[in-house]
Order: sequence, then structure tokens, then C-alpha cells
Amino acid sequence: MDRSSRRRFFMGAATAAAAWRVMGANDSVRVGVVGLGGRGQALLNAYSDQPDCRIAAICDVNQAALERGAATVRKRQGAAPKEYAHMRDLFAGKEVDAVAIVTPNHWHALAAIWACQAGKDVYVEKPACHEVWEGGQMVAAAQKYGRMMQVGMQSRTIAHKQRAIELLRQGTIGKLYLAKGLCYKRRLSIGRTPQEPVPAGLDWDGFLGPAPMRPYSRNRFAYNWHWFWETGNGDIGNQGVHEMDIARWGLGKTALPKAVHASGGKFAYDDDQETPNTLLSEFDYGDAMLVFEVRGLLTGDEGHIPLRDGNVIGNLFYGSEGFMALDLSGFRVYKGEKRELALEQKFSEPVEWDPRPHIATFLQAVKTRNARHLTARIEEGVLSASLCHWANISYRVGRKLQWDPGTSRFRGDEEASRMLTREYRPPYAVPRAV
Repeated sequence: MDRSSRRRFFMGAATAAAAWRVMGANDSVRVGVVGLGGRGQALLNAYSDQPDCRIAAICDVNQAALERGAATVRKRQGAAPKEYAHMRDLFAGKEVDAVAIVTPNHWHALAAIWACQAGKDVYVEKPACHEVWEGGQMVAAAQKYGRMMQVGMQSRTIAHKQRAIELLRQGTIGKLYLAKGLCYKRRLSIGRTPQEPVPAGLDWDGFLGPAPMRPYSRNRFAYNWHWFWETGNGDIGNQGVHEMDIARWGLGKTALPKAVHASGGKFAYDDDQETPNTLLSEFDYGDAMLVFEVRGLLTGDEGHIPLRDGNVIGNLFYGSEGFMALDLSGFRVYKGEKRELALEQKFSEPVEWDPRPHIATFLQAVKTRNARHLTARIEEGVLSASLCHWANISYRVGRKLQWDPGTSRFRGDEEASRMLTREYRPPYAVPRAV
């Protein structure tokens, strides 16, 4: 964030604080959770475990999910939350101070912007946005309304990953020239599912929201929405955005690269999936490269990143004096011409993807009105998500793309530049003026 942006953010925060419910150190933050699928249920449990938090409201377009969510909250907190079928009604209510957006990707930006406009702080799941342009609108909304906005990239709050990045900053492997992110997460074929009537209790129009209206089928709902361009971003924007963020974080890059080139395909399967299950992308920063690889099919390990439960998830960093391997089991630093192990932090069992420490930093920022407590601010989330979107755009148009920072478009490529945003379905359009 530049100096003028920081000034606007903190001025906005000061203005918003005038209307903010004054909190003491022992007060609970009242949270509303929007989206109660598998990840939403996990966050209900994680927020319930916070000593300074109370889930006051929940929302989902699926009545069955809403009922499950209410049962979870009653069991965990001993009191029922207020239930909403429409997120704007929850945002307009006085029951909550902050909201967790756990919807499918295509809803993240609009939901977060609406919440900011209603005076709520926002925890939004990854990827921060579904398109590049709308990510900028999220940043603008957080700044304008002085809201705390954290993205659910919890690696930023994992202690050994923080230490590994600090070692890279200190030059433990010399000058970095390459970061490689690995997302080899086994994904089975989703098969084909027919069009059928919308299940009772599901608001299909509300589920699709900004996306085009499509006939209901099971593959377009529940988890498999990840594999359709209109609602998801493939695995690079699902599991992959975590490792993409770590790769960019490790390189110390706070701006978009000069160019991107991606290639791959959907191999082996004949099913409904639109997004690739194999994707190799390269990002040119001028003085360094970031390489990212997605594989959903059977694979082996990647040398220093082990195969665990059929998956290879982690990052490799290369410098003038050695290299580092980083994953949930710890990190290893190898130096010199003999590639000798120079430093490591190792766990007997891999660290879990526990969102609770990450949520705790968000709640601290909400209570103190100090954005410095956030460990994955919206600006960081949008930058990392944008790299995933760039890779998908390059793959879809089939060529290398050069970025023009002056116009915020791909140089000389209107087809690719149009894919930086989308045609929103009324009345679910991300506003041009937030």
C-alpha cells in the first residue's frame, strides 16, 4: 500500500470508529458467518473456539446447511444464532460486528464490499477474489469504510513459515532468483451429472449470484463448483493460492510481475470439469522468477517436498548460496556446492491447517481498530489471487502475456485483458464506485 493509500485507510478507520460499538478488552466480537458448506462448518467450530468471540448470526442459501449450522452453533455456544437466508439482511442487522465470508469464490468480492458498506469488518476466505479487477474494488472498499479485512491464507500465521520467510529476508540462501510453488493435490474425476430440478430448500438464483444463470446439476453445486470457470478458479485458486502466496511472500514481491506464461490441460478424465488438472505457470519479475505447478493426477514427490497422503504441497526457494524446502512438516536449508543441510525445523507430525490462530489476529484487529494486527490483509490476498488469475488467463488464451502497469491491462492483448473482469448478472454486479 502506498503512502496516500495508507492515509486514506487510517482516515477511513478513524471515521468508522466514531460509529463503532466501543469494545473493552474483555468484550466479545459478534460474528456472522455467511456460507455454511464444508469450510463454513469448519469456521463455525474455529470461531466458537475463540474466547473473545460469539457467533451471533449465520446465513446460507441452502436451508439444510442453515439448519446444520444452527445446530453446530447451539452445541458449541449453548445459544442459537439468528438465521438469515439472504446475506444483505444479515449485514444490515445490528447483531454482528464482523462477518466471515465462506461462500464460493465468485461471491467473495461482492459479499465483502456489501459488508464493508454496512459497517462490518470482514474475514474472507481464499482466494480473495474471483477476478483481478474486483479484487481492487475490495481493497478500495476496505480503505473507504475503514474496515478490517483479513483473507483466509492461514500460512501467514503459522510460526515456522513466518520464521522461514524471515530467514530468506536475512539472506540465509543468498540472493533469491527463483521460488517454486507446488500444488500436487490428488483430485478424482467428478464424472458427469445431468440437469435436474433445483432441490427443495435451495435458492439457486442466490447461489449463482454474480455468475450467469445455469440449469442446476449436482456438479455445479457443493464442492465441485471449484472446477467451473464461472464459479471457481481451478486448483490453482483453491489449494494453490496458499502456496502461491507463500512463494510471493518469500520472494518479497509486493507488486505484479512483468509477464506470465501458463500451459497445461485437463488430462486423463472425460467429465464435467472445465478447469485444468495439470498447469505449469511462470511469472517474470525481472530479477527473479516464480514458477507454479498444479497436478491433480497421480504423481510422485518433488525431491525435498515429501509425498503425504498422495499429495505434494509446499514451496522451494533458490538463492545464490543454496535453497530452502518449506512445507507443513517444517523447513530445510541446504547450502554450498555440496548442498549440505545447514538448518532445519522439523516436526514429528505435519502442522495442521488450523485457522484458529489466523482468526485470532483478525479478532484482535477488530477490537483494537489496528490493521497492523492482520497477518493476511486484503491487499496481500488480492495480489496472490491475481497471480492465480493471470495463470488461468494465460492458459485459456494460450499465450504469454505482458503486463502494462500504466493501464493495468495486458499489453496489446484485448482478449486477455477482458478476462481481468467479467459480465456480472444483475442485480449482483460488483459496483464500480464502492
